[in-house]
Amino acid sequence: MQARAAAIADGHEAEQVWLLEHPPLYTAGTSAKPVELIEARFPVFESGRGGQMTYHGPGQRVAYVMLDLKRRGPDVRRFVATIEEWIIRTLAAFNVRGERREDRVGVWVRRPEKGDGFEDKIAAIGIRVTQWVTLHGMALNVDPDLTHFSGIVPCGVSERRYGITSLADLGILVSMPEVDMVLRREFETLFGPTDYAVASTENNSPGRRNVRSSSAPSRYRFARRWRKMGRAGRPRQWHPVFPARQRTPLRPNRRGGCAPSHRCHA
Repeated sequence: MQARAAAIADGHEAEQVWLLEHPPLYTAGTSAKPVELIEARFPVFESGRGGQMTYHGPGQRVAYVMLDLKRRGPDVRRFVATIEEWIIRTLAAFNVRGERREDRVGVWVRRPEKGDGFEDKIAAIGIRVTQWVTLHGMALNVDPDLTHFSGIVPCGVSERRYGITSLADLGILVSMPEVDMVLRREFETLFGPTDYAVASTENNSPGRRNVRSSSAPSRYRFARRWRKMGRAGRPRQWHPVFPARQRTPLRPNRRGGCAPSHRCHA
């Protein structure tokens, strides 16, 4: 991911989004504290993103978003707000109301059936920006094993009334391809159109093919990839699925900007 981001910053590669599903692991952001690791049930990796401790695993859609803010507009706060909006619109497509909170990171769902003021996090956001190119991104809980979060203090939020949920936990039973379809559609409404292509490093069946973008250097790619972790946490193999094209400005939201080497978690 770092190599790709550096190539994007140098203008040698197109922007890209990777959609992944990790094996079970905990990742520590730059603000993580040792006390937030309650039980190391899975490998722990220092990710370099902003934020604290979080869990990734099967049933969770992770999106690594590598976009060039130098060309789109050097405003990290607006970028984070647009990622939040991407998640909120995706949830709305499944009749789930996701909301931002000024005092807590991530996207939250109200749970009045649990008690007054109870809310659960359904998606986390953690990013890093280097040379105005974004790295890392967001994680949306589709149908992960929620008990795996008990080994950490997720994102540093320990109050009993704030928990973790997923689409499945809310009674929304959808497949990962269905979620990916909505993610791509809502991504395009906020970030611009993408091309579609299918390719595989693991399965060369006739139904899989590569489609290169024919557009100029202003293109970006939208790719779905399956990450298999090596012993040191490095990917052994990548499975690309969507390449893409045309860049449009980020849309709305919060005012303010950040430095070109920045870590943020929201």
